[in-house]
Amino acid sequence: MKVELVTTLKRQATKILADLHASKEPVLITEHGQPSAYLVDVEDFEFMQRRMQILEGVAKGERAILDGRTVSQSEAREKMHKWLK
Repeated sequence: MKVELVTTLKRQATKILADLHASKEPVLITEHGQPSAYLVDVEDFEFMQRRMQILEGVAKGERAILDGRTVSQSEAREKMHKWLK
């Protein structure tokens, strides 16, 4: 992963963004020697957001199973049939 100072970002934003788009490699921005932010390509960020939504859905499903909030396949089919009418 590439690391850049915030002052370098200020001075060379266009170049850093061009490199980011070409390499698709995230850039860690540091301030006063400490990590401050990540720059990521838009497509990569959107992909990560979609993946996070899927993982959150799986976690909700796991929680529902643990809490006993489930229905049988036939009950689910009946509910879906009514819902789709």
